[in-house]
Amino acid sequence: MAKKSTVAIKEKFTKTQIIGEISENTGLPRNKIKVVFEELELLIERHIKKKSCGEFTLPGLLKVVTKKKPAQKAKKNVPNPFKPGEFMDVPAKPAKTQVKVRPLKKLKDFVDL
Repeated sequence: MAKKSTVAIKEKFTKTQIIGEISENTGLPRNKIKVVFEELELLIERHIKKKSCGEFTLPGLLKVVTKKKPAQKAKKNVPNPFKPGEFMDVPAKPAKTQVKVRPLKKLKDFVDL
């Protein structure tokens, strides 16, 4: 397959515009592309939800990773970083799971073109 030339897009696309552009360039009907997007969404959810592997890779473009942050205890009389000489109390924070999206090589290379 020959590589297509790419033209920079000046304004951010909406979901409808993205589906329309893909439909126009591939010749596939819009409703089939919507189904593919919905299935991709479900696939990512199944990879990163609780009790799953916690990682999803869209080959060459991005990697979605979950990271568990442990709970933090409350702290009293901690120096205030914004007002030297003053002390503050830091409330406890519950454990949580963070989602991180990391770019892969091909996506990084798009910026350098």
